[in-house]
Amino acid sequence: MQQLPSHRHSPWHAGEKQLQEKAGVAERMEVIGQKVIRDYMPDQHREFYQQLPFMIAAAVDGSGQPWATLLEGEEGFVTSPDPRQLSFDLAAMALDPLDPATPGLGSGEAVGLLGIELHTRRRNRINGHILQASAQRLDITVEQSFGNCPQYIQLRQYRRVPERGVERIEASELDARSAEMIRSADTFFVASYVEHDDGRRSVDVSHRGGRAGFVRVEGNRLTIPDYAGNLFFNTLGNLRVNPRAGLLFVDFATGDVLQLAGRAEIILDSPLIKAFEGAERLWTFDVEQAVLRPAATSLRWAFEEYAPTSLMTGTWAETDARLREREQRNQWQRWRVQHQQQESTDIRSFVLAPEQGAAPHFAAGQHLPIRITTATGDTLLRTYSLSSAPSDGQLRISVKAQGVVSRYLHEQVQVGDLLDVRAPLGSFTLNSDTHRPLVLVGAGVGITPLLSMLREQVALGQGRRIHFFQGARTLADLPFQAELRELMQGADGLLQVHRALSAPEQDAVLGRDYEQRGRIGLAQIKAALSFDDYDFYLCGPAAFTQAIYDGLRDLNVADARIHAEAFGPSTLTRRTDGQSVTLVQPPAASGPVPVYFTNSAKEARWTPDAGSLLELAESRGLAPEFSCRGGSCGTCKTRLVSGQVHYPNPPAEMPEGDGVLICCAVPAEGEPLQLDL
Repeated sequence: MQQLPSHRHSPWHAGEKQLQEKAGVAERMEVIGQKVIRDYMPDQHREFYQQLPFMIAAAVDGSGQPWATLLEGEEGFVTSPDPRQLSFDLAAMALDPLDPATPGLGSGEAVGLLGIELHTRRRNRINGHILQASAQRLDITVEQSFGNCPQYIQLRQYRRVPERGVERIEASELDARSAEMIRSADTFFVASYVEHDDGRRSVDVSHRGGRAGFVRVEGNRLTIPDYAGNLFFNTLGNLRVNPRAGLLFVDFATGDVLQLAGRAEIILDSPLIKAFEGAERLWTFDVEQAVLRPAATSLRWAFEEYAPTSLMTGTWAETDARLREREQRNQWQRWRVQHQQQESTDIRSFVLAPEQGAAPHFAAGQHLPIRITTATGDTLLRTYSLSSAPSDGQLRISVKAQGVVSRYLHEQVQVGDLLDVRAPLGSFTLNSDTHRPLVLVGAGVGITPLLSMLREQVALGQGRRIHFFQGARTLADLPFQAELRELMQGADGLLQVHRALSAPEQDAVLGRDYEQRGRIGLAQIKAALSFDDYDFYLCGPAAFTQAIYDGLRDLNVADARIHAEAFGPSTLTRRTDGQSVTLVQPPAASGPVPVYFTNSAKEARWTPDAGSLLELAESRGLAPEFSCRGGSCGTCKTRLVSGQVHYPNPPAEMPEGDGVLICCAVPAEGEPLQLDL
């Protein structure tokens, strides 16, 4: 960073300003920078430096390569004779001649310093120049001084051992030992610098921390996430102007020191940024020189705990797993039927598991896409709600025998057979982050996602009261009765089951086999509940869910407390404060619109009577995947290349990003439409 003589001038150079502008904080940082960046050390900083056993330094060698290194000594080896000077007594522990940073620590050279105390998570920074350098002493004049926050600093206690190593292993690429040291690191330091127009040089050194595994190693390239910080962008601002950098890794258990020289590149836009938890941007580092000095420091640190901010971030192993799972969600896989069980007259459960790899994660309430090929060669796709809970350790669908695909599953599929399955989908999911009483209301096979939610809530054991409403025509049609009895026994009196039969058998006993005669409706729900602040989850035929929803809203139950999923092509019409919710979206096209299907190189002309984009694609011979045709399952989601769409009947959950649910979308007024089909 450039220190200018007047407080009226900016404390930031061009690279820092560019990144601050991209982050939308340029004006704010202009004010903050002039307040917190000083040309002297406050007394508390001076006192802090003077009790440190080591400091991190950055210097630039004769070829213009920056290096980061560790300067150490007995506590008190750093002193500050005045607020603008810092001195290092090196008599007891001289600079290591094997250290590649040593040639840059000469009189007149620019230097960056970081004082960091791992056992208190304190750190402060200095940029300056070397007034005097000798084997016995370094005197630094301060040009910029500022504090840093404790974020991402792992807590460690230190001790000292009698001897330091005297070996230097140099290479032009990373060997297995160095690569493993980087992969297991939770901390490293980075040196960078800029050259100013007047020929002056400003050198910087900073700390980077995260969970072990936050640095990716691919050959000689490292990829590093950049987390939320102070928005100064000192290091990345330098790299924006000058990509040359030096990295320092310390094995805190052995005292090994690994110093890397190379070039960095900042990545501001990449799918990896969203995939890596906590990352706001990425940067890469290409190793050109590696220097490993075994036991180069006499200090040893014992790990105590991660910084709370570090625990909120990811690792590359987790990121890669998340990306693989995301990729698998769009691919069909072979799953084997492990178990079958008849749950009622026309509902059968199937326990499924992937033929290869682990089962994907899912949320209670989601559904599983299934694809079959009929005897006539037709490929059909349907989605079936999962009736198992994430905590069950298995994936189970429960299917009612209605329609071609469900009857195929009932009549043809046996234990051991393989099915084409995609990873779970759906936004009708249980919110477990509340202790409000839970009301689950399902008609017929609509009970399956609610059973998943019920099983999960009982397994969580959060003390949440649950009312489970289940309806069917006869007792023989009422599924999961033995399972519900077991759940009631395990719920410690918190679960109440309300069963309604519209045409019970003569031997079905009211009060024993069911609680209400007739169909489930608002009257039965009102009779069972003393209305309070509940969370309602509704699932069943469209008319059923709409009627229950409307009745609850008429009783002033907040719209946000009612979650619903309807069968068939209809979606729920919601109301807020007695009015229909108006989705902010572009108006539907009123005339013909060209639609291009980029993947298949086909085009069509949509007109207002052409129906949905799914129907338009089918009319051109395309076969997009779909299931519900109502926007509730997400199976038909297609990437929008360009243009805009309108939803005449908006889905319950709008797709994220550039996804379009083509089963319920039409072109919007304006430009032609391009879809990735």
